[in-house]
Amino acid sequence: MTTTQDAPRRGRPGRTVALVLAVLVGVPLVLGGGAFLYLLWKRSQAPDPDNALRIEAGGNTAPSEEARINVLALCDAVQMYRAEHGEFLQAGPTPAAVPRGGQAVPFPHDEAFEKLGFAPGTAVRFQYQVALQENPVGETEVTCFARGDLDGDGQNAVYRVMLDSNGMTSPVEVEREGE
Repeated sequence: MTTTQDAPRRGRPGRTVALVLAVLVGVPLVLGGGAFLYLLWKRSQAPDPDNALRIEAGGNTAPSEEARINVLALCDAVQMYRAEHGEFLQAGPTPAAVPRGGQAVPFPHDEAFEKLGFAPGTAVRFQYQVALQENPVGETEVTCFARGDLDGDGQNAVYRVMLDSNGMTSPVEVEREGE
């Protein structure tokens, strides 16, 4: 008697390829989708996503941190406005009086700041301004300011960022920090 052995059965190659593709493509899609949904959820938790880089007065924020972050955000807003509209926009000073004694004051509605998309929050400890000046070569230079009288003695702390015609910002310069 002769016995014949059945040859081992092999799966269809198409099924193996499909399985490998499903793993290689499906797993990253599921993980990516989960990450995307997580980021959407995190963004929805922020009070105002457009102002994520700006700091409102109060809470645990140091006044110097408020000024530094907001004056950089202000110059970024000026540069974005220029990229979109082809010109720089002057704004402020707002609020009209420099806040004194480190007390937060309401940040009033200002049409120029609104056009720039700059809204530091409902209350600030600094006055913000965008000043335009022509340099000797005829190019417009922008200076963004944050001024505050933190100790109420009449001397203002001044935070300044310069924006050149190429869109490059200087580091934050500070005069009389803590005043």
